[in-house]
Amino acid sequence: MDRKIILSVLAAALMAFIGIWLLLSIIPDERAGLRLYPWDATRDAAGRTRVFDLTIGESRLADARALLDEEGKVNLFVNPDGSYAVEVYFDNIILSNIRADWIMTLALDQEQLAAMYDRGLRVSTIGSGSRKVTMAPEDVETLADVRIRSLTYLPWKSLEPRDIDGNFGPPAEQRTEESGVVHWLYPDRGMDIARDTDGGVVIQYLNPDDFARALVPLTADAEPAPPFAERQSLTR
Repeated sequence: MDRKIILSVLAAALMAFIGIWLLLSIIPDERAGLRLYPWDATRDAAGRTRVFDLTIGESRLADARALLDEEGKVNLFVNPDGSYAVEVYFDNIILSNIRADWIMTLALDQEQLAAMYDRGLRVSTIGSGSRKVTMAPEDVETLADVRIRSLTYLPWKSLEPRDIDGNFGPPAEQRTEESGVVHWLYPDRGMDIARDTDGGVVIQYLNPDDFARALVPLTADAEPAPPFAERQSLTR
């Protein structure tokens, strides 16, 4: 190919790239100015946990989708005890320059969930005897207006104990599982930070009743908690 033709093609490609870059640079990013950090968890006047501009037990799935600009992957789970739960998994989210996965459970009663299970399209068995159900599309469509019951936040970056203490502050209490997983507990903020021996972290944001239930497996005479890796995300 003639040298002039090659240079012309390269120049055209470069101009196209610059044009696309300029176009993208003038499109406003509604999340660019947000400063929403995982350690900024509080309780509102009603005692509900508030973090990332979401209020657990009040904000709806639609609010989370608007915040993250993602629809999320929806699955229905059947626990070994026969109870049901719907989780929405948001993969590879970057918010306030922190990369993390998000898992939200939704506030649906067991009767509603049982009916959704009956309409499910496919069932697969996962760890600890749990089952994952692919929900019918018509059921997925009804979830946007359902309230968020809990939020699990999984930062991609490993954290040292000093990182947790420095960003989240001293916990009210620490508890250690037999596996070596250490829990930093902040009941006044509805936050449980679990860190494994490799630095992997799972942060749960819960309202008071669910926070109290989450502590039960951590008592000395309770049944062992599920493996840490399993709790990190059943949806992956």
